[in-house]
Amino acid sequence: MSLERAHLVGIGGAGMSGIARILLARGMAVSGSDAKEARAFLVLRAQGAKIAVGQAAENLDLLDGAPTAVVVSTAIKEDNPELVAARERGIPVVHRAQALAELMAGQRAACIAGTHGKTSTTSMLTVALQHCRLDPSFAIGGDLNESGANAHHGTGGVFVAEADESDGSFLVYAPAVAVVTNVEADHLDHHGTVEKYTAVFDEFIARIEPGGVLIACADDPGSAALAERAEARGIRVRRYGRRAEDATILDYRPEGTGSVARVRVGGEEFELRVAVPGEHMAGNALAALLAGEELGAPRAELLEGIALFGGVRRRFEFKGRSGGVLVYDDYAHHPTEVDAQLRAVRPTVGDGRIVVIFQPHMYSRTAAFSTEFATALGLADEVVVLDVFGAREEPVPGVSGALIADAVPLGPEHVHYEPAFDKVIVKVADLVRDGDLVMTMGAGDVTSLGPELLAELDRRA
Repeated sequence: MSLERAHLVGIGGAGMSGIARILLARGMAVSGSDAKEARAFLVLRAQGAKIAVGQAAENLDLLDGAPTAVVVSTAIKEDNPELVAARERGIPVVHRAQALAELMAGQRAACIAGTHGKTSTTSMLTVALQHCRLDPSFAIGGDLNESGANAHHGTGGVFVAEADESDGSFLVYAPAVAVVTNVEADHLDHHGTVEKYTAVFDEFIARIEPGGVLIACADDPGSAALAERAEARGIRVRRYGRRAEDATILDYRPEGTGSVARVRVGGEEFELRVAVPGEHMAGNALAALLAGEELGAPRAELLEGIALFGGVRRRFEFKGRSGGVLVYDDYAHHPTEVDAQLRAVRPTVGDGRIVVIFQPHMYSRTAAFSTEFATALGLADEVVVLDVFGAREEPVPGVSGALIADAVPLGPEHVHYEPAFDKVIVKVADLVRDGDLVMTMGAGDVTSLGPELLAELDRRA
């Protein structure tokens, strides 16, 4: 496979745009297309990428000379005109993960996987290694707040990557360091059963290179069981968490919008400071610390780097303030993520209320976890549930946001189902008062509502 002249279908996505950044930095020719303009295009075009808005067979001719590879993701359908044209012309078609694996070749790779927390953990590790002046290459499913980038071609001989289990594509990686934050049922639209979803993590750890290490969370049952199976296979394992002996969280306390954890690693006790809230984030930070040490970075500098980590776009991202109302945006789209984020936020609001605008993501996930979503959302004070963002799925009769809204245990006066997207802002603006923290939550276009809400509140003020 040659990526000398690569055409990326869906180049505006988080994964694809990151690959494009690295290819361009390495001097490769890059073209691509997407259905609409994306915020990533400005930088990619400035770096030399040829990008078309709209997808058509002739987009394969954007470069001087035919592409040596057409890169696609699982989201690209078989009848996509560019994919069809590539096959007709005999141009090699490669999956996004295969392209990323090719970019990792010859470097020590750290791959972070898990049902939840992989973007934050990958980002913490990247920022910490940058603070250690190791200049890692990285590819993350979100933009670092520090740099605004989701990928970088570094010179340090280390590659840090978020490993996506949703379609099993992370099985092309062969990491020296593998982190698994947790293993919990998800993406059953692809894997089919919980057993098959769990089994793909066993296949992933079997890919760890000889002499490599698995870093696993001892507090998560799925990850803890995976660690035991890894050791039975002769893989070296390091565990972290409240229940771990290797890297133990001894105490945790919120501090402002961040936290401080007292931890013990290898007999040494010290403080681990994190600028984002939640004990789950402290756990992610501890995983990043262990991974950084395995990559040869000094502990003291790693701790300094982790403390400087300012978060990732769409992970409890501060959008602004209007009067006494704060607005944040979060990507949480699984019940466990919703629960963890709301528990993390609660200590920061004092006497104020948490108001959540939640958009369910995918019909299959909504049908499978509606009760669990409702229970998690019950941790808020006011909840507005939108209709389902279908993503790649077609609507399913009887499956809507009402399934969740009807089950939230707050009482009808505090739970509001609003299927009309254009009416949400007025409804929420009528609900909020000074002291409230509003969070838009979900993996779909709910992220656009935060700035609109701030504008409406400013108008009313």
